Amino acid sequence: MPTKKITKGESKVSKTTAKSAVKKSSTVKGKKALTQAPCEQCFWITDGRVLSNLTELRDALASMTDDVFMYHVTKERNDFADWIEHVLQDAELASSFRKSKKPNTARDVVVSRLRIYTI
Repeated sequence: MPTKKITKGESKVSKTTAKSAVKKSSTVKGKKALTQAPCEQCFWITDGRVLSNLTELRDALASMTDDVFMYHVTKERNDFADWIEHVLQDAELASSFRKSKKPNTARDVVVSRLRIYTI
């Protein structure tokens, strides 16, 4: 069986491709898997949307009215933060989320935290 001679240009491409693959995989190291809530523990927003993970919460907050947000977030309770802490098991995000008083600031908190997750 004839053997193929590898030229210098081909080996450089192979090395570059290998380096790129290593960089891509190393960015995933240390990240957590995104938690998916089981159906019975999904978050039901008063506007009818149902959330099962943080990316869905991020997207919902982007278009959420202040009235809908304030239904779930009052001085006495924060339904979103409770769900994040107890169902999605992210106490650090829940703590940060509790400081948010508007949907857009809450979305910023979620977007920032999503950086630690693989999506």
